[in-house]
Amino acid sequence: MNHANFGLPMLKHKASRLIAILLLALTLWWGLSPEVAFARTQAPPAQSSIQPYLDRVIKHLTEFRLDNGMKFIVLERHQAPVVSFLTYADVGGVDEPDKKTGVAHFLEHLAFKGTTRIGTKDYEAEKPLLDKLDQLAAQIEAAQAAGKKEEVAKLTAQFEQVEAQAAKLVNQNELGRIVEQAGGVNLNANTSTEATRYFYSFPANKLELWMSLESERFLEPVFREFYKEKNVILEERRLRVDNSPIGMMLEKFIDTAFQLHPYRRPIIGYDEDIRNLTREDVQKFFDAYYVPSNLTMAVVGDVNPKEVKRLAQIYFGRYKAKPKAVAKLPVEPPQKQTREVTVKLNSQPWYLEGYHRPALTHPDDAVYEIIASLLSDGRTSRLYKSLVEKQQLALSAQGFSGFPGNKYPNLMLFYALTAPGHTVDEVAIALRQEIDRLKTEPVSAMELDRVKTKARAELLRSLDSNMGMAQQLLEYEVKTGSWRNLFKQLEQLQAVSAADVQRVAKATFTSENRTIGKLLSQQG
Repeated sequence: MNHANFGLPMLKHKASRLIAILLLALTLWWGLSPEVAFARTQAPPAQSSIQPYLDRVIKHLTEFRLDNGMKFIVLERHQAPVVSFLTYADVGGVDEPDKKTGVAHFLEHLAFKGTTRIGTKDYEAEKPLLDKLDQLAAQIEAAQAAGKKEEVAKLTAQFEQVEAQAAKLVNQNELGRIVEQAGGVNLNANTSTEATRYFYSFPANKLELWMSLESERFLEPVFREFYKEKNVILEERRLRVDNSPIGMMLEKFIDTAFQLHPYRRPIIGYDEDIRNLTREDVQKFFDAYYVPSNLTMAVVGDVNPKEVKRLAQIYFGRYKAKPKAVAKLPVEPPQKQTREVTVKLNSQPWYLEGYHRPALTHPDDAVYEIIASLLSDGRTSRLYKSLVEKQQLALSAQGFSGFPGNKYPNLMLFYALTAPGHTVDEVAIALRQEIDRLKTEPVSAMELDRVKTKARAELLRSLDSNMGMAQQLLEYEVKTGSWRNLFKQLEQLQAVSAADVQRVAKATFTSENRTIGKLLSQQG
């Protein structure tokens, strides 16, 4: 992120901190992207044909599907004796039932708690205690609803006693210790609006260990420490939303921009929903969506694809085929007039502006990416040069395409952190002027070539590591039906014309399609 240089170190530091807070808040909808740098491969120059690069990938890529429906994508990269693994569950925040928001994210947390064998000292002794905790939690909730304070206190004491007993049987973070002791790194996961990803990397000779651990993880998971983890997630929500002005603003903004589609809900969930979630809710969600045909695995690195397939059939072939749950998502109706939400909090003023755009699979997706790059990508972008550098109205001015997800029709989101002495209305006028220029003035060939080169280079850079390649292959495989569309996107970026930019800008950046968010200072 960039901000103006006013010669005031304290102001610069504060602006950077505020922008970092915004990025943290944005992860409530986007999730976090894995960034792991391993075996590097030679990417093609930005202006060259992508075909030779694609040919090399095709030559070294193997894909297969097990009898139960689970899909594997294996890419050989023998530059270093390491391999990255990514399990992609085609389920996220949009798939959650009403009143159960946050369950996909909650499940991701619990997927690190172990199985009937990992994470426990004695599962036979632990299981009845976990069941007792669920029973007591339900009784406490009923007593609270009835206003029976004495009964609540008695049941709570019982709950704490049983929870302490159960805790003695837990082997804390055993999965993490096994991975670390075997040389594994970057064990992590993230939940987004439309996917849940689990990933880590191992030395190449630990392929079978990954097969064993990951297959068992989703074959016999135990959602232990459920109530402790609920408190962790509630605290996470307090930090990122309830106690964060920009977090609260984003939640209200997205709820205003979308009327029906579940993109309007935060990935972390609403406070009341999180509190009311039960272990049974998580188990039902897991049973519905963590079925073989809804899981896709990427294995990228120093591996033999025949060995990957042999081991996959042994370990993941144990999963029984089950029907894939499909959430019936409401279609967001076209926006007919400007929507606006204003929030006054103890915060530096922010301005947000969003426009509905089609999904990743739309033929104009590359045009939207080029527009986002023209307006928002770095110090040479139009918003930075105008709002930050020239007019000094904002400390930062940025934008993103594909918010809060891109599998379904979504938003282009622009935001600006207002500079001291200026108002969000001034920022709004200046931002709108730059957007309108795209509609009235054709982009020059030189500027278009520059942003194409940069956009293409950034996409290629994301493929530079094993984990980056694994993530991108799976995103396109699951969301568009084929990993090959990742490389088509590179060609499509190059094909975008000035006329395309003008056409899409005219159709998208209309007052009827606009949602405005203003975060104002209470002192202002």
